[in-house]
Amino acid sequence: MNYVWIFVGGGLGSMSRFFISNVLSKYNYNFPLATLIANFLASMILGFFLAQALAGHGSDMKKALVMTGFCGGFSTFSTFSAESFQLLQQGHYGYALLNIIGSIIVCLLGVFIGYKLAA
Repeated sequence: MNYVWIFVGGGLGSMSRFFISNVLSKYNYNFPLATLIANFLASMILGFFLAQALAGHGSDMKKALVMTGFCGGFSTFSTFSAESFQLLQQGHYGYALLNIIGSIIVCLLGVFIGYKLAA
């Protein structure tokens, strides 16, 4: 049954990521802001549910649906990597470095915030 929850959560996460990308596509950014926002929010949600799971409040269904499915579908390391590569290819070295370092810092901060919100 966990596979079903992962499937449902992954679909909802992917649709949420597409929604953010679609909303932000109206603006002409040289920076991959939609991916950064999706990865930050997914990290924060994952941190929140991680804290709950470590405190013994997480069911297998919640872990499958939210932690593995939704957060896995919502965040996207492959898109982050492709966008960073494109920035490098286009000679936007500053934006590429900002995206790489900023994403790591922002997503770690997201996990921390989510974890603290649950504690």
